[in-house]
Amino acid sequence: MVKSQASAATVLRAIADDKSLELFSTVALETIDSKNLKNKTKLTRKQYYSRLSRMTRAGIVRRKNGKYVLTTFGKIVYGSKLTIENALNNYWKLKAIDSLETSNELPKEEQQKLIETLFDSEEIKEILVRGSSAEPVLKRVSGRLSVSYASPDSNHDS
Repeated sequence: MVKSQASAATVLRAIADDKSLELFSTVALETIDSKNLKNKTKLTRKQYYSRLSRMTRAGIVRRKNGKYVLTTFGKIVYGSKLTIENALNNYWKLKAIDSLETSNELPKEEQQKLIETLFDSEEIKEILVRGSSAEPVLKRVSGRLSVSYASPDSNHDS
């Protein structure tokens, strides 16, 4: 049987509530068997299995040797979750950049210098400097997944 590709809505629904997101993150961060995973999340049996079933159908989690692990696609989704958390941790700085862009009082070059000064995260700097035309690229840095952004004309096939 060939599974059809999940939609973005299906994937987002699978991790949309706090408990599902916690379960997904636990799978991403720990190698843990199903019983201990269920106990750690403090979900009822039905909640636990229905959430894992949604994640499995969405293609972000799979079972391997009695343990749940992220699929390759799931690693990309987890990287996006980390990007969102990073943005949330810098929310007020991002709002300040929005205000400056709206007012048009600061030249683009000065905005870029401000972005370089305000943000420690290279990921956020790349997103803000390159804008929405950048393509996300997942890479492993110091054993952790990281998302970087490349311009659409750069070559990823090297």
